[in-house]
Amino acid sequence: MSTLEIIAVLFNILGVWLTTQRIRWCWPVSVVAVLLYAWIFFDVKLYCDMLLQLVFAVLQGYGWWRWSQGYSVAGKVGVQRLPRREAIVSLAAGLAGAVLLGAVMQRYTDASAPWIDALLSSLSLVASFWAARKYVASWGLWIVLDSAYVGLFLFKDLQLTAALYAGFVVLAAYGLLAWRNELLAQQQPLPAGAEVVP
Repeated sequence: MSTLEIIAVLFNILGVWLTTQRIRWCWPVSVVAVLLYAWIFFDVKLYCDMLLQLVFAVLQGYGWWRWSQGYSVAGKVGVQRLPRREAIVSLAAGLAGAVLLGAVMQRYTDASAPWIDALLSSLSLVASFWAARKYVASWGLWIVLDSAYVGLFLFKDLQLTAALYAGFVVLAAYGLLAWRNELLAQQQPLPAGAEVVP
């Protein structure tokens, strides 16, 4: 456990908590977190996860832009259901990306767990894309991925990071419940005479 890992964990916790609260400042906070973890993953030869963190840094800008549109007076974004077609297409793209990335890492690098690293990294991009699009289902996918990451990080002797990802599972479950409740609230008919705020 290094000082860098401790700082990265703290930034990650703050970023995920802000996301569960639907506060758009989650995106710049998360930029710092992912850049710190890019360095950590390089050190332990989880190259797919290192690359994933760099892509996440770019995706934070997309998330910031998406969440800057359609938020309430309270500063929180509205949420949406994931369309079935988009779910199928994005999961298929994630799996195809995992196969391609895993093959490259297996053949051309000294990556320590190329296939599982590639699968989790590729599907994490899908979950991030869904979160940026404000889909409630992003939390369900994060629960699955973060649970698998706990095992990978224990294998790589990153106990603090494994504990962080175990905490992410709990936060993702909270986010799923909170966003589902928000979706239900958004679908309630307005009382007679109520105004819609643009």
